[in-house]
Amino acid sequence: MKPEKGANWKTRKEKLLKMYKSLSHKDLDFEVGEENAMLAILSDKLGKSREEILKLIIML
Repeated sequence: MKPEKGANWKTRKEKLLKMYKSLSHKDLDFEVGEENAMLAILSDKLGKSREEILKLIIML
């Protein structure tokens, strides 16, 4: 499963920014096909695995 770009992503992005003050808008920007780069940044910044990040995004 991959994060989806669009209105749903915008809502999830805002929730992530509120939950994790260490994240920036730039950390959560991605282009279709570049999801893995964004997930790697989030994994590093949050100290969570790729799978944990995806579950978190899906739960929002």
